[in-house]
Amino acid sequence: MDQSKIEALRAAPLEPFGHLIDGKSVAASDGAVMEVVSPIDGQVLTTVAKGTAEDMNRAIASARAAFEDGRWSGMPPAARKAVMHRWADLIEQHALELAVLGVRDNGTEIGMALKAEPGSAAATIRYYAEALDKVYGEIAPTSGDVLGLVHKEPVGVVGAIIPWNFPMMIGAWKLGPALAMGNSVVLKPAETASLSLMRMCALALEAGLPSGVLNAVTGEGAVVGEALGLSMDVDVLVFTGSGGTGRRLLRYAAQSNLKRVYLELGGKSPNIVFADAPNLDEAAKVAAGGIFRNAGQVCVAGSRLLVERAIHDEFVAAVARAAEAMRVGDPLDVSTQIGAVNSETQMAQNLRFVETATAEGGEIVTGGGRILQETGGTYMAPTVVSGVTPEATLFQNEVFGPVLAVTAFEGDDDAIRLANATDFGLAGGVWTSNLSRAHRMIRAVRTGVMHVNTYGGADGTVPLGGVGQSGNGADKSLHAIEKYIDLKTAWIKL
Repeated sequence: MDQSKIEALRAAPLEPFGHLIDGKSVAASDGAVMEVVSPIDGQVLTTVAKGTAEDMNRAIASARAAFEDGRWSGMPPAARKAVMHRWADLIEQHALELAVLGVRDNGTEIGMALKAEPGSAAATIRYYAEALDKVYGEIAPTSGDVLGLVHKEPVGVVGAIIPWNFPMMIGAWKLGPALAMGNSVVLKPAETASLSLMRMCALALEAGLPSGVLNAVTGEGAVVGEALGLSMDVDVLVFTGSGGTGRRLLRYAAQSNLKRVYLELGGKSPNIVFADAPNLDEAAKVAAGGIFRNAGQVCVAGSRLLVERAIHDEFVAAVARAAEAMRVGDPLDVSTQIGAVNSETQMAQNLRFVETATAEGGEIVTGGGRILQETGGTYMAPTVVSGVTPEATLFQNEVFGPVLAVTAFEGDDDAIRLANATDFGLAGGVWTSNLSRAHRMIRAVRTGVMHVNTYGGADGTVPLGGVGQSGNGADKSLHAIEKYIDLKTAWIKL
């Protein structure tokens, strides 16, 4: 990466961002805006439209009209594929611009952002572009006097609510399969990370996506998110974020048209290290990266470290050394390894968790506080807390920050018991040289993704979905397509 190009993009002034409705950038119906405050230095970058329920309803009406007249849903699959490939091309062409814009908005370190945001988004759009003309209907095994056909049809209008940690990557996980199947989409970006996703949507129009097929409304979740959830004209709602918001969306669906709701609600993922791990030094470095990259603001972060007691002290010390060696700072500096916490609100929540952890008997091995306050930004030292019991708040609840809970275990059964001792089930990991043990752990730990002798890095060919209070449905892979289609049976008497 060229630091001089990054600095030029950092210095570029930003125009105010409006909603994207029916192919046009428009202001909020009442003219209200929200300031965009950068976590890098606490300075105001620009403004985004502060949406109203009226704005959201206009966007939904635009999406419905586009779906019903077939401008996208009725387009031949090969033509839809060509548009999506052009969109991916444009994302790649503007990758550094998009990555820097996103970092200025949400604080992810640029090295991770470039790969995980425009890089991942373009790859996801391409994956579903290639998949869309390979989704076949079915012929049922009926008796000879009947023909049973199963058609796979788009659901209609999809509402997608996107979080602030990886808006382009997670946005593409929703947009790719939804648009590939011919649906129209109304997007609601996070209040504290809208800019790169809004720019990505504009590139879709430039690529030839018809007006109205993709709409995006910025604003507060309690206003525009609620309007999206309560709409009688949204057929499917997809969401990545907190459990509290997920529950509200389920209530909105029940209060309106019983729309299908798919939720990815985060986790408290266990990273289990046995004494027979093939390389304990490597495991310590990966464990540190698995919780501290992007300042811990990763859904699948390995936020609970379960360590076999025989190696506990040595291994925790190695993780602490790895954490202390990671450079925290300006996320637009290419040498930075851990960027900024997204907002003052998130920072306050992180610090409350650390305070509670020590009050409940945990011991801070390293970190524990805010740093670099002189920059005006929101930065936190990577924090390791040992002696965390299964009953502790830090063991049970998602921080979504750079705070690692460490707990010792004795043998396989104890490791499984501790791994499953929360209500979450999104991801996990196990480090062992014993193949049989690895497979037992894969089967026994209740989670959607299980890593073995690594942590993170699963690509778009495999699904990401949780169990328990980590939600339902799956992003990524061909399985994600299932959320965005309806099955229609044709029963034909011959």
